[in-house]
Amino acid sequence: MATPIDFIILLVMSFALNLVPFAGPSNMIIASTAAIGIGNASPLTILFIGGMVALGSTLAKSTHYMVTFFISGKLAEKRRQKIAADAAKIKRWAFFLLFIAAATPIPDEPVVISLGLMKYKPAKFFVAYFLGKFSIGIMGAIMGKFAVESIGKFISPEIMIAISIILTIILTIILLKVDIGKLVEKYLPRKPKTEQEKN
Repeated sequence: MATPIDFIILLVMSFALNLVPFAGPSNMIIASTAAIGIGNASPLTILFIGGMVALGSTLAKSTHYMVTFFISGKLAEKRRQKIAADAAKIKRWAFFLLFIAAATPIPDEPVVISLGLMKYKPAKFFVAYFLGKFSIGIMGAIMGKFAVESIGKFISPEIMIAISIILTIILTIILLKVDIGKLVEKYLPRKPKTEQEKN
């Protein structure tokens, strides 16, 4: 049976682990591990797990976002130009792409940094990122609960956690091969150029 202290610990752990740029563990693993540790989690407990994981990770990434927001002028000119070019591609679809970046195991720092440089509204950033992490947190908690109910009698929680980590690493490697910029250009409709832009 989970206690309020358990959820506070989960919130702090999610925040701390997501503060590590490009190296933080999947939030799905964090959520599934929490659900495995709790055991037969109720639907309300699953919602709380997803919420705490989402809030912790969103607060952590908001820290990265705000730092980039305020010190964008300190980056090297070449790096600023590259990120600015990427930002121009995703500006129209920023909310959707941020949600996708947050809801998948792919590194989300490129999107976070780009949005910080383009001065994307902090409130929209927080909402989009939270919703993405909440969805993957819920999914992870459900997977943890399913693992406990289906194979918990045959496999120890430690082995189940190891299996989930391996599967997440495999999925991450696959997703890392996806070029988000090319996907945006290929599948998302482009905004028609104005007469001023044409000239």
